[in-house]
Amino acid sequence: MALSIRPAASSAPLAAERLRLTANVGIEGDRHADAFSPRQLLLAGVDAYTRFDLAPQALRENLLVDVDVATLSSGTVLQVGAQALLRVMFVCEACGQLDRHGARLAARIGARRGMLARVLRGGDVYLGDAVRAIGLSLAPWPEDWRQRLALVLDAAPEGSVVTYARLAHLAGIQSSYCRAFPAVLKRLGPRYLAKAVSARADPALPRWDGAGLFDPAPA
Repeated sequence: MALSIRPAASSAPLAAERLRLTANVGIEGDRHADAFSPRQLLLAGVDAYTRFDLAPQALRENLLVDVDVATLSSGTVLQVGAQALLRVMFVCEACGQLDRHGARLAARIGARRGMLARVLRGGDVYLGDAVRAIGLSLAPWPEDWRQRLALVLDAAPEGSVVTYARLAHLAGIQSSYCRAFPAVLKRLGPRYLAKAVSARADPALPRWDGAGLFDPAPA
């Protein structure tokens, strides 16, 4: 297994010999460490590098593992090293930045870039540590971002609302998607449309920040 960290001050991943994982937060010192994000770290497989003849760290992963991560189901719990536990969330979309490493790489690699995960139990992870599924499955998260919007809003307490920006963050999608929210939420139904609001909405409405959204739940 190879390790990388993505510090806030660096646009490129940096190879590491050890990562310190914090439960419910992510990798210490990594730009994606965030208790309210489903995208705390990225797992990529060696097979993707071999298949697409990629340069090291081209997929910008945190953990490069010797398994086909595309076969991992959302909700799968992985143990890394002696202590750390990860919860597999959903496929990491292939963004246009990948095209720097090969013509139309983003289109060609599709869903094989890797899987995003959250940290269930923290601990130090070292270069070469084993990664294995422990036979525990938690509630899965949908691959379709529209379904993730519904999942997040279903978890919002009654009487509260979620701002568009917060909803995007909790669902693990870019803020640019917010412009599509009114139409998507309208299709989901009036209950969802009423729970999501713009930042300019009545400030007296109780805002939900996502507390409890990622609490482990059995599949």
